[in-house]
Amino acid sequence: MPKDEHYRAAQMHNLAAHAHMVAATHHDKEDHMTGHEYSKQAMEHSQKAHDASQEAIQKSAAKANQADKKS
Repeated sequence: MPKDEHYRAAQMHNLAAHAHMVAATHHDKEDHMTGHEYSKQAMEHSQKAHDASQEAIQKSAAKANQADKKS
């Protein structure tokens, strides 16, 4: 169901945002090595969130096209 795909994408974006906040906190504390690791993790989460968003969009479009054909 596309709604579930969008929810999954939103969760991935939240994970990325959290990792970015943690990285920023560590950088502010001048803990640059840990901040760098969290920045790397944030980037990975961001990429997964982007991929999940693209998948959700494709599934929503496919479902909309199927609905249009039935009409």
